Amino acid sequence: MSEELLINVSPMESRVAVMDNGVLSEIYIERHHKLGLVGNIYLGTVVRVLPGMQAAFVDIGQSRTAFLHVNDMQRPIKTAPKEAQELQVKTGDSDQPLAAIEAVRNEEGESLPAAPVSINPAPLTSIDQAQNLIQNRLHESQRVLVQVTKDQLGSKGARLTTNISLPSRYLVYLPSSEHIGISQRIDNEDERLRLKTELSNLMQTVNLKGGLIARTAAERVLVSKLEEDIYYLLQLWRTICARRLEVKPHQSSALIYQELSLPMRSIRDLVHSDTEKVVVDNAQLFEQLRHFAKEFVPFVFDRIVHYTAEPPLFDVHRVEEDLRDALKRRVDLKSGGYLIIDQTEAMTTIDVNTGSFVGGRSLEDTVYKTNLEATHAIARQLRLRNLGGIIILDFIDMLEQEHKDDVLASLQEQLAKDYAKTNITQVSELGLVEMTRKRTRESLGQQLCEPCSTCQGRGFVKTAETVCFEIFREIMRCARTYNAPKKFTVVAHAAVIDLLLTTEADTVADLEYLLGRVITFEVENLYTQEQYDIVLD
Repeated sequence: MSEELLINVSPMESRVAVMDNGVLSEIYIERHHKLGLVGNIYLGTVVRVLPGMQAAFVDIGQSRTAFLHVNDMQRPIKTAPKEAQELQVKTGDSDQPLAAIEAVRNEEGESLPAAPVSINPAPLTSIDQAQNLIQNRLHESQRVLVQVTKDQLGSKGARLTTNISLPSRYLVYLPSSEHIGISQRIDNEDERLRLKTELSNLMQTVNLKGGLIARTAAERVLVSKLEEDIYYLLQLWRTICARRLEVKPHQSSALIYQELSLPMRSIRDLVHSDTEKVVVDNAQLFEQLRHFAKEFVPFVFDRIVHYTAEPPLFDVHRVEEDLRDALKRRVDLKSGGYLIIDQTEAMTTIDVNTGSFVGGRSLEDTVYKTNLEATHAIARQLRLRNLGGIIILDFIDMLEQEHKDDVLASLQEQLAKDYAKTNITQVSELGLVEMTRKRTRESLGQQLCEPCSTCQGRGFVKTAETVCFEIFREIMRCARTYNAPKKFTVVAHAAVIDLLLTTEADTVADLEYLLGRVITFEVENLYTQEQYDIVLD
């Protein structure tokens, strides 16, 4: 697989395109006036504690208060009997909550491995249960160090955690954990054991308190490079702790640590051994990236290229065209089939259709081939559009179980390339596949678009005929309510007025006769088709 990173920078925004064999697979956009919050660390103030939801709202200085759930907080120390605590230590049982594991899972699907289940674990006492309640752990006006795990999405504030995680090129440092984890994408058992052993030794050598995760990029990396990363993370954590102490008492919130800019993050997180080159169209950023790469990602230093040609970088690689297509509902397949993608507040649905494709030997064969082709397109669109949350895939109904298994296997194979964590179910009797994809930032559509001012995001408007009938009912309502008016003037869109004067002219005449009032019409070009006013004269 040949992969390139294209970095386009303008005074307004930075954009990073990931190209797989010349085809756009992912796009990241960061607008300079609206930087993402994921990864930022704040010293915030608790505004409100909600015992019923076991959550709290925290002021971190943004337009909306952020949300902190009790499962995203460090667990208090248990008051279990001493013998039970010793047994937990011997069996390797982890006291980290599931939310802590989620907090350190990044776009590469990396996470802490599941902890072994201890034998006869210490039961939760009433004291333990009381300690776990958020009302006993937080109170209004309390200051708390938090990290953003999800950006603001629509009307929802950012999602927070107190389980801080600091990523570097090869490692993720967890100050509040004592776990050593290995990326799930490293499947060689000998390599996993080597990394775990070397990280344990290095932590003892530098007296590092906390936990570490070896990222995918750490596979077969020299121990000296891992050590450099540990020293960098240790110094970064010391700086964060020092900045926290510098915050003035009167400040309700303060930014303690800000994540790297998008171009820097792309070098740190997206570049790997298969990346052939990184093309940058800005001279100043080109020098900054080379300096950053030389210090943190040396192997990519010579692969960073400055693009100086006259045609825009994204135009040369058809990125702009692919971006426009990524905002459409319909995605055409090469065979003649197509997908329909609808994103709503609750979920995203993707419908597969055969369209004009009739190339199979039978209907079942045609459906099977279309569904197989659709799995490739669906996986690409999920990454390109950054669709997350609950996703329903409506494949065309297949009769043979073998075909269903093949389609599901193909989908799993394509999703394995996705940096975001995904979970999928079996094909149902209706041909539906339910899946989830980890969401930490806005989708491409949410980032670049807004609801239509005419239809308010519905995707359709009332017909001119429907609006005419509404106008008739409103005129009758006004005639019953107000006795004084001698004339009604209807102000509406041109299409509505045209219908009133032609097709509905007889109805207007009947209404004038019934009410004993004159009805006149006036076109307002600034009105939408659904807008109208009735003026009483």
